Amino acid sequence: MPSSDAVTEPQVAEPPVRLARALVRQARAVRFADLPGAAVDRLKICLLDFLSCAFEARDLPTSRQAAAIATPLEGGATILGSARTAPAGEAAFANATAGHGLVREDMHAASIGHHGVVIWPLLLALAEREPVFAEREPATGERLLLAAALGYEAGGRIGRALFTADLARLFRPTGLLGPLGGAVAGSVLLGFTEDEAVSALALAANAACGLNQWPGEGGSEMYFHPGVAARGAIAALDLARAGAFGAEAILDGEAGLFAAFGRRAPPAEIRLFPDGEAEILAVYNKSVPACNFAQTACQAAVAVAREVGPAETIEAVTVHLPEAAIRYPGCDAAGPFVRALQAKMSIPYGVAAALARGRIDEAAYARLDDPAVTRILPLVRLVRDPGFTADFPARQGAEVEVALSSGARISRRLADVVPATEGEIRARFRQAADAVLPAGRADAIEAAVDGLETAGSASRIAALCAADAARPRLAARREPSRG
Repeated sequence: MPSSDAVTEPQVAEPPVRLARALVRQARAVRFADLPGAAVDRLKICLLDFLSCAFEARDLPTSRQAAAIATPLEGGATILGSARTAPAGEAAFANATAGHGLVREDMHAASIGHHGVVIWPLLLALAEREPVFAEREPATGERLLLAAALGYEAGGRIGRALFTADLARLFRPTGLLGPLGGAVAGSVLLGFTEDEAVSALALAANAACGLNQWPGEGGSEMYFHPGVAARGAIAALDLARAGAFGAEAILDGEAGLFAAFGRRAPPAEIRLFPDGEAEILAVYNKSVPACNFAQTACQAAVAVAREVGPAETIEAVTVHLPEAAIRYPGCDAAGPFVRALQAKMSIPYGVAAALARGRIDEAAYARLDDPAVTRILPLVRLVRDPGFTADFPARQGAEVEVALSSGARISRRLADVVPATEGEIRARFRQAADAVLPAGRADAIEAAVDGLETAGSASRIAALCAADAARPRLAARREPSRG
């Protein structure tokens, strides 16, 4: 036994685990078997919906611009709906931009973010590239689904803690959260060590970007935000795998994410899947090709239009909304509009178009000077509703009230947005895929997605999305060194 006068060594307290490492440890502990069946089903539907949007939007100017700057690379990652391949980061940039082109991508209201339009193009590009890295665990279909679930989860949980209506007026949630969710998803797909994953997350946080100045002018930068996020996350992952070190306090440090953007103290913890809840189950698929905050109001307006009769009898329109909807940049814009994106962001325009046309679809944004729409547009007034405000983001309600020249008043109140159904999503996927791919390919993609958890390699999904089925697919895909 030590003598009574022996010197006792001072106890050194263990440093606290920073938020980034705690989040990575949680993500690494999750297994595919832990995911609820409903979460897996939702992931598959979100993947089909992303592909549907990318196919349908591939010929839009921003989609063509993003694809045009991709460096051709034989055996690289597929640019969806084309015969072109490119380095993974550049293909992900092009595909994320195309997936965002209709403004119909999936939505996570609590973080005001579109996570899927970053996560899916990133994972598909990495899955095509990864066979060359034989020392890593294979990018199986099951691993891709797990990675996607964790990307949605991490992005959603960080977004819930970070974003307020005030912050969202300045910074685009998808641009800030996309690299973070993408880095978590990619580190799971690639089988990163804990230290690699922490560095990837830290490096990706430095790629967080996206200013919300674009809505007023309909600036194209909105379309590129998820592309920049996906490309930045892939760069962060590649740097971390090459040995780059990222600051572990990137989320909760004095100049970390919460201090820099939120201007407030970080949360004590960010829990993934608390009480078994999965963020992917809080994601919904849009039925209207417009801003999230315009969805419910447009749906209510369509219902009112069925009872109004001739739109010429409309004299006033009042739209009751949660405060977050009115405050989001561009959502209260009343025109005039010169670009479709301005109208897609505008709740007054969407409501006016729905009342004038009796429906709301992509064609509603093709002619911004439609006299039937422009007559109603100045009549639309947005009003903050205390009940809808209290319910948001758990529910996203709206009410449209129309006053007619006869003195009658017609209204429809919806407590929450009505998402597109699985049947609607599959139908529009098949229609979009059939328009750009060889006959029978849509069926093959749908079957591959439905059976993804049994696939030995996740690379087949993107390969099936190539417009030219005859082009060779190389077994090994190594991107040229840039060093």
